[in-house]
Amino acid sequence: MDLVPVLEEPLKKVLGPATAKVMAEHLGLHTVGDLLHHYPRRYEERGQLTHLADLPMDEHVTVVAQVADARLLTFSSPKAPRGKGQRLEVTITDGSGQLKLVFFGNGVHKPHKELLPGTRALFAGKVSVFNRRLQLAHPAYELLRGEDVSETVDTWAGALIPLYPATAKLESWKIAKSVQTVLPSAQEATDPLPESLRAGRGLVPLPEALLKIHRPHTKADIEDARSRLKWDEAFVLQVALARRRHADAQLPAVARSPKKDGLLSAFDAKLPFTLTEGQQKVTKEIFDDLATEHPMHRLLQGEVGSGKTMVALRAMLAVVDAGGQAAMLAPTEVLAQQHHRSITEMMGELAEGGMLGGAEHSTKVVLLTGSMGAAGRRQALLDLVTAEAGIVIGTHALIEDKVQFHDLGLVVVDEQHRFGVEQRDALRGKGKQPPHLLVMTATPIPRTVAMTVFGDLETSVLDQLPAGRSPIASHVVPAADKPHFLSRAWERVREEVSNGHQAYVVCPRIGDEDDDPKKSKKKPSPEDEAEKRPPLAVLDVAGQLAKGTLQGLRVEVLHGRMPPDDKDAVMRRFAAGETDVLVATTVIEVGVNVPNATAMVIMDADRFGVSQLHQLRGRVGRGSAAGLCLLVTEMAEASPARQRLTAVASTLDGFELSRIDLEQRREGDVLGQAQSGARTSLRMLAVIDDEEIIAEAREEASAVVASDPDLEHLPGLRTALQALLDEEREQYLEKG
Repeated sequence: MDLVPVLEEPLKKVLGPATAKVMAEHLGLHTVGDLLHHYPRRYEERGQLTHLADLPMDEHVTVVAQVADARLLTFSSPKAPRGKGQRLEVTITDGSGQLKLVFFGNGVHKPHKELLPGTRALFAGKVSVFNRRLQLAHPAYELLRGEDVSETVDTWAGALIPLYPATAKLESWKIAKSVQTVLPSAQEATDPLPESLRAGRGLVPLPEALLKIHRPHTKADIEDARSRLKWDEAFVLQVALARRRHADAQLPAVARSPKKDGLLSAFDAKLPFTLTEGQQKVTKEIFDDLATEHPMHRLLQGEVGSGKTMVALRAMLAVVDAGGQAAMLAPTEVLAQQHHRSITEMMGELAEGGMLGGAEHSTKVVLLTGSMGAAGRRQALLDLVTAEAGIVIGTHALIEDKVQFHDLGLVVVDEQHRFGVEQRDALRGKGKQPPHLLVMTATPIPRTVAMTVFGDLETSVLDQLPAGRSPIASHVVPAADKPHFLSRAWERVREEVSNGHQAYVVCPRIGDEDDDPKKSKKKPSPEDEAEKRPPLAVLDVAGQLAKGTLQGLRVEVLHGRMPPDDKDAVMRRFAAGETDVLVATTVIEVGVNVPNATAMVIMDADRFGVSQLHQLRGRVGRGSAAGLCLLVTEMAEASPARQRLTAVASTLDGFELSRIDLEQRREGDVLGQAQSGARTSLRMLAVIDDEEIIAEAREEASAVVASDPDLEHLPGLRTALQALLDEEREQYLEKG
């Protein structure tokens, strides 16, 4: 008999269609194997069997006793449908003493039928006192019938009761019962770990791990199972990524090395500063990759303002020197325009290839966005296909079919998390051979996440800020508790402007949306006010500030739905110092560089994620004057949202913040496209806590794939990979 199909058996065959339907719709479980890998979230310990005479207060106990008396009482209750509530009082005895059990409301019906005088059962619950008498409220119970009484007592009392991730439609105990039904199939589970790896690390076999995770007898059982199952997840995932790296290493690419006295040398000669040690180290890693004949796949991550753009520009110039072209893909038009402006300014006459006054070693740097006029667009497309332009900076418009390159050698993707894999893949497909790929992110990523989410990319880290960057002070402004703090915040903005500086005010919403029909007409309670009211909007806040606390200052707005030319004009005026205060949405989150902007007030800061707040804050303190970031919130001091803001205010270390962010949001589906906590392919592994396992699994996986790329000698591992990589994820990895 083939072993695999036992675990592929549909749940509707084993559990019946009704239960299977709920499991599929609410928990994403379809097969016996899926259910076996739906692990308990935690375990309840039933107290050891206790005599009724020795019951401890406020502890979970389990007793074996007989029902002495059961009475259903009716009492007045405004909450009950007919004004009458019901309470079931059951007295039990074990010979050493008596104990009262109480059940209320809808919970009385089943015990009223089952707990008849004379019935023996196991009862488990927390001991409390009511009217000076000990009682158990709504205890769990298991009736003892027939021959197996002693066996039931043994398995039930003192056992670790698994509690599963459940839904309103399917309680944990129903899931536990279903698991009990399929648990014998665990014996058929094929082991994905190579025997040498499993034995070498003292890990239990997979069938034993599944048995111990669902039906542990001791805490040591749970530990054994977890150690094993964490390794499965880490190893299978790292094998998937190692195979991807291995496949990439087989692809051909054109080696691109800079000329001795070419464009890059001319650019370096113009620089008014020296590169930081970090920039030099990372540049060497990138240039070494570019000089090889298979495509570079590198992630460049670094703190806000650590000089990633400079590193990327030098890589692009090296590729142009070597006869290729470079494309930089930016997530927004504002950012594409900003990059284009700053790169052409940094290059000066070197960016005027083919133009009067252009330097001897020069190239054209063109911008390509969706909203460009037809004539400008036509010229940009022509410059790319004829190789007149060595560098193009653009948005998604770069991906369109009409865009063709003479010889695309390098793709730089800014802010990787903003682009779907298909988009990145479409741009890479425009090279005659696979181009080199450099992915940049300003959201620092803990090492383990980088190894898990970006495991197919080699990682370079810039953790040093260039000289001349100023410190940023961050403070939480509790607007509800201390309104005078908010008044002081606006005074601080005025002070910055009077000192010749500028400020940002960031809001979560634009404010030109239609009213949300789902919004409740009911007036929220004061405690709910901060949660229920719509987020503050740019257009409303800008109007109020211009007429009120910031009257007399030059206030402008910027948001994503403005026409591109208007956005560009606003940014130009702000960069030129013609605007004092820019009220904006998160369109300023990445890449916007105005050294004279020293203050930022983030309204409803609790509505933003940790890494987003860190990104936004990085827009100030970019010049010689110190930066100030004020996080305004109406959330209560004890709320998780306030604690999150306090964490952001307490450190400027993006790597530390990314750990906090990750601990709060969970990993997200590390292989799927949604990098959020809602859906995760990691059931047992926590990427922050299990750093060591992930690092070791990566090494083991690389060694396995190097010796057996097609896993011909590891059928169990092949099966596990197929289960992990459904079609969508397979494509995700294929496209990288």
